[in-house]
Amino acid sequence: MDLLARREHSQFELRSKLKAKGYAENLIDNVLHDLIKENLQSDQRFAESYIAMRTKRGYGPLRIAVELRERGINDNIINQFINNNDEQWNIEAMRVREKKFGIKIPTTLKERVRQSKFLQYRGFNTQQIRSALEN
Repeated sequence: MDLLARREHSQFELRSKLKAKGYAENLIDNVLHDLIKENLQSDQRFAESYIAMRTKRGYGPLRIAVELRERGINDNIINQFINNNDEQWNIEAMRVREKKFGIKIPTTLKERVRQSKFLQYRGFNTQQIRSALEN
């Protein structure tokens, strides 16, 4: 409960933290089952809050999806909350690019490549990057 009081956690994260503290596997299973049953832990809720947090910090859908998988969230839940084709991601890519590089659209190939690599690192797909560099 102490861990969940601070922020949402995935089942995988809670299991890992409890294992690291030396709790027995069967005790961890029982506790997680009770938390889920009482709706105190939810991977859907975790994914939703994690996506909102990472989006606010300027990360794109590809990177967020990878990070969620690393935290034990399955693809069904990820796909429920992340739509790579959503127009909102184009707007988000443009916002991130403008925050880092300013409003001016790059004119040289070197600068376009530099900004493209930055957006790619942040987790935006090719279409979103192209949209951000052309608007």
